[in-house]
Amino acid sequence: MTQQFCFKIHKHEKEVILAVCDEAILGQTFREGEMRITVNEAFYGNERIAAEDVRERFKLATIINLVGNEAVSLAVAEGLVDPGNVLVIGGIKHAQAVTLS
Repeated sequence: MTQQFCFKIHKHEKEVILAVCDEAILGQTFREGEMRITVNEAFYGNERIAAEDVRERFKLATIINLVGNEAVSLAVAEGLVDPGNVLVIGGIKHAQAVTLS
């Protein structure tokens, strides 16, 4: 079965923010020490999308917010995120990227 992601695009002035998460973790909260992340539908959306479509949307964004081991790994593979800058919160990867789009 093909990995599915959820996404939402937010626009703020000149910024295009792409929020992407692994479909399987939507609605969950993860904690690690003082860090906490809630993967909520209001920010990450509920529209399902395949990896190829996520790659296309990366090109449109000026800021990318990712949560989920698969979503972050996809951005790392595309060269958008340095693996050394990935946070792990409760076993789940989280990363952000600013692009030159």
